[in-house]
Amino acid sequence: MALKKYKPTTPGQRFKLISAFDDITTDKPEKSLLAPGKSTGGRNKEGKMTIRNVGGGHKQKYRIIDFKRDKDGVPGVVKTIEYDPNRTARIALVFYKDGEKRYIIAPQGLQVGQEIVSGQGAAPNVGNTLLLSEVPFGTVVHNIELRPGQGGKMARSAGSYAQLMSRDGKFAVLKMPSGETRMILQSCKATVGMVSNADHSLEVSGKAGRRRWLGRRPRVRGVVMNPVDHPMGGGEGRASGGHPRSRKGLPAKGYKTRSKKNASDKYIIERRKK
Repeated sequence: MALKKYKPTTPGQRFKLISAFDDITTDKPEKSLLAPGKSTGGRNKEGKMTIRNVGGGHKQKYRIIDFKRDKDGVPGVVKTIEYDPNRTARIALVFYKDGEKRYIIAPQGLQVGQEIVSGQGAAPNVGNTLLLSEVPFGTVVHNIELRPGQGGKMARSAGSYAQLMSRDGKFAVLKMPSGETRMILQSCKATVGMVSNADHSLEVSGKAGRRRWLGRRPRVRGVVMNPVDHPMGGGEGRASGGHPRSRKGLPAKGYKTRSKKNASDKYIIERRKK
């Protein structure tokens, strides 16, 4: 996957750096795997705004993704690699031997025509889903389950992956994308490979309008607000704003918000790096 740089013919093109979309093989999604994608505008069911800076954007349909990869022993062939407006990664349309079609998160290097399979005894090839008990040490994996049969919850965004370090009793020890080392049951599934579209973090929109197409509204800094609107607001002239904190008053920059009684603490061997 490559990034595309534009000639600065307009102010919006000058710093624009976006995906070349050269890994995408079709622009028409599979209709049977689409669901209505209703825009919330950051509001809850009562109409109250719960998330700021969200709204507008192009109309989208939701793609139903198979995070469980529970068609064990049934081989499937990759038909297309597609763009998904709901996530940073690419998705792949898989035709299974029994006639079913499913979308999966496309790992880096997955090719059209490649055969993939999941379940016990599957080879540790890119795109195959295995139990953590069968994954070789040092293998890079993504779409990792937290509980058996739950479906992948971790390492699903563009370019993310975890690495299997060792096994300890009934647990596998994985090094997560954040640098955290944690234990996960060996009976949980994970997909081999790194998630596609790794250059996503390097993209530059180039203009505010392109952010609006994606449904992102302008974000106002706290220091330029009034004291009634933000803890860092107010003051004469360009005041620095005092201690950095969120709109709700929670300190930023190093303040730990994780609960000290979190049940998953016992599975974390090493905390993530600051």
